[in-house]
Amino acid sequence: MSDQPRMPIESGTPDHFQYMHPVLRKNYGQWAYHDRPRPGVLHHVSKNGDEVWTVKAGAPRQWDILSLRTICDIADEFCDGYIRFTMRGNMEFMTTDESKVEPLIERLESLGYPVGGTGNSVTMLSHTQGWLHCDIPGTDASGVVKAMMDTLYEEFKNEEMPNRVHITTSCCQINCGGQGDIAINVQHTKPPKINHDLVANACERPAVVARCPVAAIRPAMVNGKPTLEVDEKKCVCCGACFPPCPPMQINDSEYTRLSIWVGGKHSNARSKPMFHKLVASNIPNNAPRWPEVAEIVTKILKAYKENAKEWERMGEWVERIGWKRFFELTDLPFTKYHIDNWRGSRNNLNQSAHIRF
Repeated sequence: MSDQPRMPIESGTPDHFQYMHPVLRKNYGQWAYHDRPRPGVLHHVSKNGDEVWTVKAGAPRQWDILSLRTICDIADEFCDGYIRFTMRGNMEFMTTDESKVEPLIERLESLGYPVGGTGNSVTMLSHTQGWLHCDIPGTDASGVVKAMMDTLYEEFKNEEMPNRVHITTSCCQINCGGQGDIAINVQHTKPPKINHDLVANACERPAVVARCPVAAIRPAMVNGKPTLEVDEKKCVCCGACFPPCPPMQINDSEYTRLSIWVGGKHSNARSKPMFHKLVASNIPNNAPRWPEVAEIVTKILKAYKENAKEWERMGEWVERIGWKRFFELTDLPFTKYHIDNWRGSRNNLNQSAHIRF
């Protein structure tokens, strides 16, 4: 064996077993049952009697060093140093000592980290990088998350929804925000403004032409300089041309808005996965609190909470009552822009992992 350390592989996720609590690692695949003693706490019991309590708490997506050190100190004090972060940026502290669970919860909540997010609750919003890290954002997705979670604080701490509610946000219209029960996405309403003096020096024109999903971009000459032009009748204002060519600026303080989509679902439980559908558009992009977005999302959650059956996901609830009734219950206006009449859609797309013959 070589004495030289192996160079890290900069692709894929690391082996998660090395970060697991020893009792979780020991009993992997050997659990007898698990339950939730209270919102935000998971209790796993193995077939040989080992027990593990996991305390889940909300956290900011961007951290400062002092806060990280504080969290690590808490993990050292209550959990032998074992903590992990979920995909949605929540913290999960793991301990085998039941007597440490309540003191841990009290310490976390005294510092402003709410314990919850388990069971039928509103989970922490997943989001893209926004203004802090991304090079093409039309809004600050992480800022929308902060504003929304301030509004939905109690819905995160309690388990009072018919089923889990996954909310996603996206800072660009290319939408790496993904599918969600509710999705808050950027909506560009005007084609890009092109700075023809910079295109030739900053952009690889064939790559930009190829990037457009609707073939709305073509090479052009303006004032004797090679550049690009946009067929505005074809353009869907998606913003895909902006990353490879910043002179095709699509972000605008007036014409970059927000939209809300409802009914997305990845799981195969009870029904096949669903694409979310537009329910509100042209919403002001009012940083830093986005009050118009918060008002609409709160309306939708209230209607869902009061009218859905037990264990119905939001998309399943809407499919049962119909979209007409959904708009009545949420008091949202229905316009011609909500009608999906795009001829390029694949109506027979198999969205399910179920095999059918």
